[in-house]
Parts: sequence; C-alpha cells; structure tokens
Amino acid sequence: MSNNQSRRLALKNIVAGTAAIGTAGMLSSFSASEETKSTTLKGNINHSVCRWCYGSIPLEEFAAAVKKMGIVAIDLVGPKEWPVLQKYGLYSSMCNGAEINLVDGFNDKKFHAQLIKNYSEMIPLVAQAGYKQLICFSGNRRGIDDETGWNNCAEGLKQLTGLAEKHKVTLVMELLNSKVNHKDYQCDKTAWGVELCKRVGSENFKLLYDIYHMQIDEGDVIATIRSSHPYISHYHTGGVPGRNEIDETQELYYPAIMKAILETGFKGYVAQEFIPARKTNEERLVSLEKAVKICDV
Repeated sequence: MSNNQSRRLALKNIVAGTAAIGTAGMLSSFSASEETKSTTLKGNINHSVCRWCYGSIPLEEFAAAVKKMGIVAIDLVGPKEWPVLQKYGLYSSMCNGAEINLVDGFNDKKFHAQLIKNYSEMIPLVAQAGYKQLICFSGNRRGIDDETGWNNCAEGLKQLTGLAEKHKVTLVMELLNSKVNHKDYQCDKTAWGVELCKRVGSENFKLLYDIYHMQIDEGDVIATIRSSHPYISHYHTGGVPGRNEIDETQELYYPAIMKAILETGFKGYVAQEFIPARKTNEERLVSLEKAVKICDV
C-alpha cells in the first residue's frame, strides 16, 4: 500500500464491517460496457482481488463486477461481509479479522495473549464458513533482533497451529517491505519468513509472498519463488514503483512471474493488490480486469 495508515485504516474498516453495502445504483457506465461481459479465462490461475484497494466501491457492487471478470475470490474480507461474497459465488481466499494491526504482531510476547484469543476465536469461524486461510503479521521490530523475533513468533504461533490443523485452516504471515511502506516491519525478507516456517514446523503455517513488497526489499522475484515455494500459500501483486497498475508503466513483467508460480505446482490464489491510479470507479475496474488478463497465463 502507498502508506501504512491507509492500509491500517482499510483493514480496520473491513474487520468492523463498516464498508457500505447496497444493492442500488450499480456502476452504470461499467455495467453497460464491454468489460462486464462474462470473461473466459484459461483456468490456470485462481484469480482473486484485495477488497481494500477498491474501498470506494460498495462491496455489493464490487462483488458483482469482479464476478463478471472471471475473478473467483476476494481477499481481506472479515466475517460480517462473507455473506455478500457467498451471494455472488465468490470465495474468501484470505480471511482477516483476528490480527490486532500490522505493527503489533507475534514477534512481541506482550501481544500474545490478545492474539491467541483472537485467532482461537476466528479459526473455527473461518473453517465453519468453508474457508482455508487466515492472515497474520510479525509486527514491527522495535529493537527486536532476528533470533528473538523468530523465537517469539514461533512460541505464539505454536499455541495456535494445533487448532489450525484441527480445523484445516492455514495461518499465513504476510511479507511486507520495510524500505518504503512498512518501516521497521520484521518479516520483510523471504528468508526470514522461511526460517520462521521451519521453526513453527506445521503445514498450517505458511507465507503470503507479496510480489510488490519483495521486489522492493530483495528483488530476484522468480528465483525466490522457485526456491521458497514450499513455504508460500498465497500471492499478492502490485506495480513497482508506486503500487499502481501492473501494466507496461512499471518494471515487473507479470506474465513471466505467473508462469514461474505455475511451474512450482501452485494451486492457490493470486490476488491483485495494486492501487489503481485511474480516478473513477469505472476506470479502476477496467484496470483490474486488465491486470487479471495480464496474469492469466
């Protein structure tokens, strides 16, 4: 995201279920355009999209629009909004609602009691709804060294993995860059996250590899995906620099990245998480559909 505050606010609003939901006034110009005709995709990529990037569009309208594009899921939607996804036959590919925020995470023991309570309550809800993944965060360093961060995260997460395994839910820690958007975030390198996965030692704890974030903090995206894919259960996109459209205006070549992901045997979801630079909601949805087509290899 372009800054910490905007994503924190978006997550807070999603968790609280405060996003406007309505059935009236569907996006008229987009609805009347060619872009909304049912899109036939190749079926190799399970396409998803992050809700917070389109917060200006009521969820009911957004769900209807993305369904017509061939998108099958929406990321970062909490329990209060799951019924809207279900109404449109969309899957909740990365659930949220148990995290405190992006900066207070498992790497600091003072947050463990609250996090364990939150996740212990949310994991069964995710499973009951038929979903499989629940996001989590390392939190900011605040002077915590790598070894202490690994130990603290592993200690907290191990108190939840048994419950996650029982309910067949995977806890997924997102990799975020600490160079531009999330200063001081600890899980800011793939190698750090992979080491944590090894220490937790459960197939129900994995990583969310955010392509945008990792291009900024470490680069070497395709090679990293190839070497670390056993520990990755989800992907996010975004154009570099700027976190905008993933088209020819930015430096990453997403068709090659998607092919590399498929070559690993990945069967999960790839969620668009760029912030559209275009101004109107109709134009933003056009950008989203173009991004899906770029990634549909």
